[in-house]
Amino acid sequence: MGLSPNFGPRRGGAVPDLIVLHYTAMADWTRARDWLCNPEAEVSAHYIISPQGQVVDLVDEDQRAWHAGAGRWGDVTDVNSHSIGIELSNDGASPFAAPLMDALEDLMGGIMARWNIPAHRVIAHSDLAPGRKIDPGPRFDWARLVRRGFAIAASPTGAAAPTEDTFRADAARAGYTADVDFDTLLSAVRLRHRQGHTGPLDAVDCALVADLAARFGIAKATPTS
Repeated sequence: MGLSPNFGPRRGGAVPDLIVLHYTAMADWTRARDWLCNPEAEVSAHYIISPQGQVVDLVDEDQRAWHAGAGRWGDVTDVNSHSIGIELSNDGASPFAAPLMDALEDLMGGIMARWNIPAHRVIAHSDLAPGRKIDPGPRFDWARLVRRGFAIAASPTGAAAPTEDTFRADAARAGYTADVDFDTLLSAVRLRHRQGHTGPLDAVDCALVADLAARFGIAKATPTS
């Protein structure tokens, strides 16, 4: 049984079909753990992982933890009911500790097998809430998860004409359906799939989201109410 009292039943008969990754934005992981277990906080996650790789079970996987907040991914508007949230101890500016990443991979492997969650349904908090959230942030090693088969990366074969309308349409097909302005959307996509890149929209950005839409578009996602 998890430690946190901050949870409820998943709504509408939903089962987990997403994994959402967060960072704690705290230097002391035990303070973050205690906050996620505080009824006054009204926030939680299913797991938190310490820098040393300790995995703490906060909310049972079949329950609805309160980690995602307002946002959406593809057709999913109640992300909490459709996801498992994992908090990673990190201040947002530092590299993620190697023991933490090892433990994350072990944890994700079990979750994905138990709930039949494919790699393209592993997302960042920033993906579902562009502009409002940036975690797990620019230092998170998405490439490592991709190599292990726990996340996906775009692999465009060429450039595409850089038009905002086309970019937004392809980004929405790839899952980025939150109602935000264009610059916020572009920043969120880059934070996840083109880390460190800045400047105006370019052909690489458009090719990137076109590839994501074609290979992992929302038509392949689990239908939701």
